Amino acid sequence: MGEAKLRIDIVSDVVCPWCIIGYKQLEEALERTGTEVEIHWQPFELNPNMPPEGQNIREHVAEKYGATAEQSAQTRAQMKDLGKSLGFTFSYNDDSRIVNTYQAHQLLFWANEQRREHDLKMALFDKYFTAGGDVSNGDVLLEAVAEIGLDADEAKAVLEDGRHAKAVREREEFWTSNGISGVPAMIFNQKHLVTGAQGADNYASILTQLTDMTAAEA
Repeated sequence: MGEAKLRIDIVSDVVCPWCIIGYKQLEEALERTGTEVEIHWQPFELNPNMPPEGQNIREHVAEKYGATAEQSAQTRAQMKDLGKSLGFTFSYNDDSRIVNTYQAHQLLFWANEQRREHDLKMALFDKYFTAGGDVSNGDVLLEAVAEIGLDADEAKAVLEDGRHAKAVREREEFWTSNGISGVPAMIFNQKHLVTGAQGADNYASILTQLTDMTAAEA
């Protein structure tokens, strides 16, 4: 009988740069420690009231966080460098937009039924941050679905009939009602909460401690 895999729930949004940074740091830590895990992506919308047309990212950051244009540019440059060090490309420019992600989360819920949620999550991160795609646009979402080999026609039906809309909203409300107000938020073994992108070293330390703890309890 093999060892039980460590469960990691990652509450995140596909337009959250720190979410992909945090995941890539975790991925590095997993490779370093050889820890066997089972990852479950959980929905969170940074901007649930974002209109269909979205908003210019510089305007959005200034409005939401009070950041100046210089601070915003500095943060984007920092993210690009950090992403590069982790093997991920951020292609921010002055025309980049923040968009609504409710439909993206509905497709992720659907993909999870086929055990392909992780693959679609990675594809959506790439679509938005690397390719500069509008992940609120149905055609862009269906491209991501097709690229990982899932049925785009079925995905289109999922978006049109909204069959998972209520379930996604309920999951989002579950996490926010349990105190999650910022992402990424990682819950290890459903009881240890770690917020923010903590860096590969810290994640490796957490993984080692939890593995030792699990072994001691066995």
